[in-house]
Amino acid sequence: MLDISKIKNMGIFIGGILFGTAGIKLLASKDAKKVYTNCTAAALRAKDCVMKTATTIQENAEDILAEAKQINEERELKEAAAVEEAEGAQA
Repeated sequence: MLDISKIKNMGIFIGGILFGTAGIKLLASKDAKKVYTNCTAAALRAKDCVMKTATTIQENAEDILAEAKQINEERELKEAAAVEEAEGAQA
């Protein structure tokens, strides 16, 4: 004799099989492939945008570093000249 819980479990199992079969067919359909293709294309466009931004940031960072080094070199030259001038005044 089947009780209600066994019938319920059997119904859930059969529903799962049907849903799974329909899901596989849906995922393999032409429309689904079109969606996958469009999503992949969008991801590739996003990747290109991110890479361009990263390249721009890297170029700006290199420019900033070069300018900072130049500022430090000029400062060191000025400090060295001031030290020489002070030593010359003391002598």
